[in-house]
Amino acid sequence: MFPRRYPIFDLRSSISHLRSSTQRSRAAVHSPITDHHSHPTQRENAAFTLIELLVVIGIIGLLMVLIVPAFTNIKSGTDATSAAYTIKGVLDTARTYAKANNTYAWVGFFEEDVSQPSPNAGGIGRIVLSVVASKDGTILYDPNNLATINPINLTQVGKLTKIENGHLWTHTDAPAGTGSTFDTRPNVASTYCIGNSTPSNSATPFQYPVGNPAPSAQYTFLKAVQFSPRGEARINNNSNALQAVAEIGLEPTHGATVPASIPANVVAVQFTGVGGNVTIYRR
Repeated sequence: MFPRRYPIFDLRSSISHLRSSTQRSRAAVHSPITDHHSHPTQRENAAFTLIELLVVIGIIGLLMVLIVPAFTNIKSGTDATSAAYTIKGVLDTARTYAKANNTYAWVGFFEEDVSQPSPNAGGIGRIVLSVVASKDGTILYDPNNLATINPINLTQVGKLTKIENGHLWTHTDAPAGTGSTFDTRPNVASTYCIGNSTPSNSATPFQYPVGNPAPSAQYTFLKAVQFSPRGEARINNNSNALQAVAEIGLEPTHGATVPASIPANVVAVQFTGVGGNVTIYRR
């Protein structure tokens, strides 16, 4: 009998087939996906080129050049309005204090050089306001013998208020006095308009700071509004007649430089003699 022989051809074929299957599996796992790399994705198609980016940056730069001045003007107008409401608030504070404490109160106005440290001798660009009141409720000066108010008889009402880049302006226009706009507001004689050239210096100025013993003066307020215990408002003191309306002119500056002409955002702060009601007019 011959020994049994195994089908060698079939075994070799099976091994060859197994090797081929393994190689195909490995290739399927490690080979890149042809479609993914051969065709750009939607994100790649949407990318900007360098030229497109430069064009967009140029357009943005041009828009900034055109738009920024407009925002600067808006800020300037807002600053002027804010300054006017600051002055209104100080006037209301003084009037309220005078009535509530049955005494006399004064609001002083001083303008100094905004480019210099505060306090300084005076100039343009920073408006300083101070509110003081009579300690004993009396008027503190003799109407027939006017003199500087003694600081030991005064009490400070709140802190100093400073308005940067603001200028006291004496109005040179002639409003119609028949309406409620800037150009039609009540016309105020220069004597009763607190500005850069009016009114005449007060014969009853007061200083800052006040107290007893009298401290050295840092400011002397030569322009003022006086409020009586009844809330009546007068320019400087009782030597001036009680007016139906008085005015404080205000305009923004460029540092210590006043605009060459009256800007569009000039402000007039008017207050009535009886009641001291405050109204703000904007051009």
